[in-house]
Amino acid sequence: MGKLFSFINDYKNLEKPVLNVIISEFFIQIVNATFMNILPLYMFKEGFSNDEIALFITFRFVGVFLLALPLGKLIKGKKLMSFFYLSNLCIPVFGLAIVISIALHLKTLTIISLLLWGASFTFMQVPVAPFILRNSNSLHHTAGLSLSYSTWSFGGIVSGILIVIMDLINPELFNEQFILIFFSIIGFLGVYFLYQNKGFKEIVIDGTPVKTNTIHKTEWFVVIKALIPTLIIATGAGLTIPFISLFFEKVHHVDKGGFSMLSSVAALLVAYFALLVPKIKAKIGYKIAIPTTQSLAIISLIALATTQYYNHMTVAVLIASVCYIIRQPLMNMAGPMTTEVVLKYVGPKNREITSALTSAIWSGSWVLSGIMVTLLFKTGFQFVSIFLMTAVLYAVGVILYYFLILDFIKRKEKGLIDEEIN
Repeated sequence: MGKLFSFINDYKNLEKPVLNVIISEFFIQIVNATFMNILPLYMFKEGFSNDEIALFITFRFVGVFLLALPLGKLIKGKKLMSFFYLSNLCIPVFGLAIVISIALHLKTLTIISLLLWGASFTFMQVPVAPFILRNSNSLHHTAGLSLSYSTWSFGGIVSGILIVIMDLINPELFNEQFILIFFSIIGFLGVYFLYQNKGFKEIVIDGTPVKTNTIHKTEWFVVIKALIPTLIIATGAGLTIPFISLFFEKVHHVDKGGFSMLSSVAALLVAYFALLVPKIKAKIGYKIAIPTTQSLAIISLIALATTQYYNHMTVAVLIASVCYIIRQPLMNMAGPMTTEVVLKYVGPKNREITSALTSAIWSGSWVLSGIMVTLLFKTGFQFVSIFLMTAVLYAVGVILYYFLILDFIKRKEKGLIDEEIN
């Protein structure tokens, strides 16, 4: 048992201000995880069609896409704590606005609320990785990024467990609308932990002096090259992740309680394996870990998608559930690894803009994917076909990540990169 949780030692010395920001991110991710799983079901219960749900949810990612790049330019060389406050306040507020506007069938207001809600995530997503790298010892970078990445999983665990309990107590009282409102209010708790950093003096530019005339200089070729695999992976993810709860609801007839249970188990595994990343890095290196975990995740996704072909059989929902549970940790544990690879590949001068572009790419790709899914549903495509498209895109992305790691090693040997990587 001691060995099973020995990875905790990697996080004991993480700087307190960094830890407080990560905890505040956790409360945001509770809201995020709840809306990701429950919002499509809530809209379905309120009479929205598949293509309407796909289209409306797309606007959440439009907000991030529009704001990410300008914000990335804005935060370069600036303190970041105020952006975290803004995110922790706006996300719950606009989350409540989404629920109310859907209940009243005010579709224009729903779109505006989703747009602003998505944009609010940008104030956390874009600055958090640069903040960790600036304000923690280089020995703690991997641990900080891994813990930050795990907040999505921990948020999913807490959200899922509470939803299951509510569903068991009274599914009529604790319906989708109540759940979304309840977790939106919980999101405000993140502000308390940010307040604990009162008086904290941020390090602005990675702790090293940078000449004024070079602060805004960006090496675009290096940045774009580093982000191409992310673009491919993000496009594939956008075809599947926002609609996975609908897949289980419509193909396998799994309700919100059942799906929340699956999501909680998956999130628990995601969190555990993400926290193992520092040890994985030390033992086998990213060159092996990233392509191996992602490739196994692709196999699981294919197995999950194809259960639609035999969904009339009892075994189908069991296979789909197992594949869903193991796919998430396999794919997501690569997240902190690829983030560190990319941010160290581009170098300190390009980190803020790279972090911003990463958010923009994920959101922009999900906007494009959401539009594609809307059209695919309208033309009669089934979930299985759409999910298999994701598998193909994932495979291409995995190959490109591998080549990026090889290029990192070459650049390191030539003295073009000062950071260490295995």
